[in-house]
Amino acid sequence: MKDEQFLTTEEVLKYLQVNLRTVYRLIKTGKLPAIRVGRLWRFRRRDIELFLPARRAGRGQTGGTNDRPHVLVVDDEPTVRDLLSKTLTTANYDVETAPDGPSGLDRLQAAKYDLLITDLKMPGMDGLSVIREVRQKHGDLPVIVITGHSTEASAIEALNLGVSGYLTKPFRMTRVLAVAARALGEPEPAI
Repeated sequence: MKDEQFLTTEEVLKYLQVNLRTVYRLIKTGKLPAIRVGRLWRFRRRDIELFLPARRAGRGQTGGTNDRPHVLVVDDEPTVRDLLSKTLTTANYDVETAPDGPSGLDRLQAAKYDLLITDLKMPGMDGLSVIREVRQKHGDLPVIVITGHSTEASAIEALNLGVSGYLTKPFRMTRVLAVAARALGEPEPAI
């Protein structure tokens, strides 16, 4: 036990890129082992390392081809969609895109995805509405928000909906790849 490394709740939140409610839900369901120390939780690093591949394996990569993660990018800006698609494809993801919320939801009905990346502000149906629909029909699908119109209220609502990451534009693609890897329970890419 002397060589074991423990993480605080805040460190686990950053490492897994999830919100506090998700961590508590994982603890309560026994999926994420934790040790109670007084009023605080501590996590063994090795338990977290074991949890990530198990989380990945449990998701089942049946949506994409060649066991590559199947990602859906929903954004009304063609340049952002193209940039995300090209970068994620280069990083060995199977990527499809949709120009708006309704089209994205249609694609989610037609195929199995491992990750959803969505913009918040889109004409017609905004990203938060998309996320609410996704939570009703695909509750455990990891979602990453990328937005140029962030407000405190939208960030809080997105986190309460259990998003795996919340990034603001302009963003660095290395950050997007790191957050995507964490959301999928993969090791972060060496960049």
